[in-house]
Amino acid sequence: MDATLKELAGLIKQMNPDARRKGTFIDFYVVFPQVLQGKYVQRDIGSICVGKKGADDMATLKEKRFVIGDYLNVAISHPMMAGRGGGRPRPY
Repeated sequence: MDATLKELAGLIKQMNPDARRKGTFIDFYVVFPQVLQGKYVQRDIGSICVGKKGADDMATLKEKRFVIGDYLNVAISHPMMAGRGGGRPRPY
């Protein structure tokens, strides 16, 4: 519960070499059940940009209201993807 998003991003970068590229975005979401509606809900809890300091770097899971039993969903967006970082995708 006291792990920061930056620490989690560091673990992801150890396991996924593509996530180490400068400018890569790592977005974190909490997925939890809504029992009354019988469905799961996803909530954005922060984003890390590799190589840049950000507001969410030192945010802990506890501060983001993560609860034991919730799922953590992680999306990795490379720097050259359209819509992120302002660059155009490569033609190859």
